[in-house]
Amino acid sequence: MPEPLVSTFSIVALDLRNGDLGVAVQSKYFSVGPVVPWAEAGVGAIATQAWANVSYGPEGLELLRRGLSAEEVVEELTGKDPERDRRQLGVVDARGRVDVYTGERCIPWAGSRTGRGYTVQGNILTGPEVVEAMAEA
Repeated sequence: MPEPLVSTFSIVALDLRNGDLGVAVQSKYFSVGPVVPWAEAGVGAIATQAWANVSYGPEGLELLRRGLSAEEVVEELTGKDPERDRRQLGVVDARGRVDVYTGERCIPWAGSRTGRGYTVQGNILTGPEVVEAMAEA
């Protein structure tokens, strides 16, 4: 019998040609749609996962609306969260700036890869080759 899927991985991206923003996610978590992906046209996109803090979505979008960069949003959200070591967060702002955070207590393998206008991240993965393949796709 095959082992059940137990991972979560996502991509947060900006189309640098037309400005479209989006998030795609796959997860073991049932009904992941209301939890992980958050996006607003002209503002930015966010994925909050692992032991997801759902408030990261609306709060992060509000910070992006105020003009904070992706890096500043990640710092603001994780900096005040006592459970940040269990969280994973990817942010892309409307200018294509990206930042990502993977807490030290996320279930291995957990990590990310960033590039121009995108970030891919995952946890409970077989290894870094998963996010590498996502970034190359």
